[in-house]
This record gives sequence, C-alpha cells and structure tokens, in this order.
Amino acid sequence: MQPTGLAGRVLSADDATASALLNCLVREVCAPEHRVWTDGPHLVIRLPRAGVELRSRLTRPPVGFTYRLAAPYEERRDGRWIAVSWRRLADLIAGELELATGEANPEFLGQVAASHAALEALVDARSTGHGPPGFVESEQSLVAGHRFHPSPKARQGAPAEWLPYAPEAGARFPLRWLGVRGDLVAEGGEPSEFAALEALGPPSPRGYRLLPAHPWQLSLLADRPVLRRALARGDVLDLGAAGPEVVPTSSVRTVYVPDADLFCKFSLDVRITNCVRKNSWYELAGAVTLDRLLRPVFAGMEGCRLLSEPAYRSVHLADVRLYEGLGVILREGVGSVPGTPLLAAALADPYAATPPCPETPENALIWWERYVGLVVPPVLDAFLVHGVVLEPHLQNVLVSVDEEGMPLQAVFRDLEGTKLVAGRWDRHLAGLPERVREALTYDADHGWNRVVYCLFVNHLAEVAAAVADLHPRLERDLWRTVRERVASLAHDHPGNARLRALLDGASLPAKANLRARWARSADRAATYVPVPNPLRGHMSP
Repeated sequence: MQPTGLAGRVLSADDATASALLNCLVREVCAPEHRVWTDGPHLVIRLPRAGVELRSRLTRPPVGFTYRLAAPYEERRDGRWIAVSWRRLADLIAGELELATGEANPEFLGQVAASHAALEALVDARSTGHGPPGFVESEQSLVAGHRFHPSPKARQGAPAEWLPYAPEAGARFPLRWLGVRGDLVAEGGEPSEFAALEALGPPSPRGYRLLPAHPWQLSLLADRPVLRRALARGDVLDLGAAGPEVVPTSSVRTVYVPDADLFCKFSLDVRITNCVRKNSWYELAGAVTLDRLLRPVFAGMEGCRLLSEPAYRSVHLADVRLYEGLGVILREGVGSVPGTPLLAAALADPYAATPPCPETPENALIWWERYVGLVVPPVLDAFLVHGVVLEPHLQNVLVSVDEEGMPLQAVFRDLEGTKLVAGRWDRHLAGLPERVREALTYDADHGWNRVVYCLFVNHLAEVAAAVADLHPRLERDLWRTVRERVASLAHDHPGNARLRALLDGASLPAKANLRARWARSADRAATYVPVPNPLRGHMSP
C-alpha cells in the first residue's frame, strides 16, 4: 500500500517527481520572468524561451510564494490540455535551461530518472502511511524528500545496495567495527566522549582502539590498496558487526545509537542529491573547533539548544581518502531534550499522515506562535549578536513537543553547515590550518543570505504551508505572526539595516537547486533567486 497523506494524497514516484520539477521550474525560471499566473483552480506556467505552456492543479489558493501543486500536470497542445509525464517535464526543463544558459548538461536527465527510480523503490519498500508520532519515525519519514530539488532522492548505486541503509525504508542495522593500532588512531576534541559508544562494540584487542564504521561505507572502501595492506599487516583489524542496531536518520549517513544516546556522522562516498557525503579532513577538525567555540554562545540562549559535536575519530594511513572516508564525528543525542523531539521536515511534509499542529484554527495559531517564538529568535540573534551563521533548514532542526503536541524547545544540529562571520572570530581561529579557517567562515552577506534562505524560505514557509493545508484561512495570520516576531527583534536591535530590509519587504533569497544541478556546481557555490517577501504584509502571488 502506498503512503497516503492527510488529504488522501497518495505518494507516488511519478507525482512526487513531477511536482518537484514544476516547483523548481516555477521558482527559479518562470516566476522571476513573470511567466506564472493562476487560472481558476490551476497554476499556468509558460517556459519563457521554449514557449511551451504547462499547468497544474492548485490544492488551495496560493498566498505568497508557496504553491501547492498536484496532478493532473498538463501541457497545452493544439488548443487542448493533455497529460504530461515527469519524463516530458524533465525534457522540457532541460531544453529551457540549455536555451537560457547556452550550456548543455548530459547528466541532468539521468539524475532525475535515478531519483524517480529511488522513489519507486522506497515507496515499494514502505508499506504504511508515515508521519511524525515519535523522533525515530519523524527522522525516517521523508520518502518524497525536498520539494524544491529536481532530483531529491538521487543516490548512487542500485536499490539493493542502499535500501538496507535507507531511513525512508525504516532501516536498522548494527555498526561494523575496526580495531586500529593505537599509534595510527587520529582523533580530536574530547576522545573520552567515545566511551559510551565503545561500550557497545566488541572487545578491543590489546594495543588497539575501536573505530565504528558504516557498513555501506566500509564496503565502498574495501578495495582501497592501502586499506587492504593495513588489514593484511594487522595495522587495522576487521572486528565485524557488533552491538545493538542503529537508526539511520534523514541525512542517510548519520545514524542514531539509542543505547548510547549518541549520533555518529559517517562519511559515505556516494552522491546523495547535491553532494558526495563525506567528512573532509578540514570538516573533522572544524566540527570540534566550532563545538568548543559555540558551547558558551548557546548556553546563554533560552528555549533552544545546539547539539554538540565533541569529538571525531579516524585512522592515519597513507591515503587521505581513507582518513576522510573512515572519519566519524560524534554528536550529542536527544535523550535530555524535553518532550518528544520531531524533525521539522516531517512536520512540513505534504504527504504526512498526521497533522503538524492542532486541528482547530485557534489552537493551530497558538501552536504556530510558540513554534516561531522558539525557532526565529535564536537564529537571528546568533547572526546579529554573535556572528554565527546557523543553517536552520528543515533537516537541521528538531522541535520538541509536549503530550498535547505543543512546541517546547528548538534543537539545532549539524555543525557542517554552521559558519562564523569572517572578521568577527579571527582571534579564535588563529593558528588553525588555512583550509580549516576557510571552511568555517562566510562573509557577512553570504552568511545572511544563507540564514534568511534556510529560516524563512526553506523552513518557515514550508511549515506554514503545512499548517495552511489544514487551515487555509490562517496563512496570512501565520506570516503576520512571523512579522511581529521579527519586528520585536528589530526593536531589540535598533537601526539594524538587515532586519529593517526584511520588514520593508525586500525579496527573500531562495536557493537555486535546479540551476545548481544544471551548472554542476558545488553546494557551497549555489546561487539564489529572489522570491516575494511575505513579511511585508498582505500579499498576492
């Protein structure tokens, strides 16, 4: 049985792929060129250069820049609207982008097809509806993935290779363990934090230290000559699978270890959506540096916490790919978080089987006011007061709720995307290798764009849309609540030009995932497109 959402919307690979492609097309190509308009219950989309007209059903009247699109997806031919497949949409978008950029991308259609195939495999592997009743369930609920990515479930390898490790399929598996000769262990931060994890592993032979490994990653590295020689010499021992099962989280490569209440962020040498998911050497060092610097910052903030990343461990062998590929970052667990922590992306999922908020408009608005009050102030204060660029996108934020589902605390995680504003932390970064310093900083404008995109466009707009799916008449009130919270912060930071611009209606930056895939750009180099700012008051699309 295919997963079914609140409105009876059945999750199919065809529908999810077509919807994501159209979302990207509208946001990054057609809306900026004013080639999008509503026509009764439909959104009409004209490709500016190809001259093709498309339309999609709207599930409800739009507010602001967020549309809820649904089948049928159609193309106008000879004066008639006819059904259009996801493959045809991908072809049309590829043609439009080639005309717009003057560049071809022979990989694009294959990436979209790979994402569709992965979605089919995940839908087949998942036999029930999904939603966020608990932490683990919310982490593993994102079957359709990012609504504004052209290939949200693209990952290398055949499904048989990755399904055993796929969170969306409800995977559980034991870790693999390596014994590393003591003088070859590479680690940083507070290595004693590994003790709770080591207690779950196999006995460590004398003179060796334990290194947990992701079984998929270990299989990907098995043919590395340096690793094969190290195993043959006994420098590294393969101790096999051991310990309790772990739970892969929404990022795929990070797993939760319930018995130790810890997360392990592993490398995976596979491309998942935009990037090959590995812990670069400078990210290993950077994580524990940021952890040390940011603990006192977040200790002074109320209503939120930043999950610490106190230590990393790897192995010193004559192969940097092994140093990075076997590197693991330890992250604090959620056992001490009050209430039930839920992944924000699960709350925003249009295919979720459970509502994100109470089912009466009055209580939904109270829920939203609490939600915004927990998420917005720490993100903006971190930037404005401390020069810290959080990355509060939907998969980096947990919101804990009480027994009635009301928000209690915001939890931010993943120091890989967290940066420091260049020039404000120079004294603290002195002495670090240059590549580590580069990876830890953004200039102020880049950092602000990242904060505003992640907080308002990726996060709040999507959760607000999920609330509005239940209560369409509330959507303007939801954005009024956000405006009031930003205005309160502006009062606390008088004269701040960035907050004033937000309140005056300056366009918001939306990450251009479609254009980044077309240009084959690194995620860090992704550009932004402007979207209308719903904080300026009543809006029409």
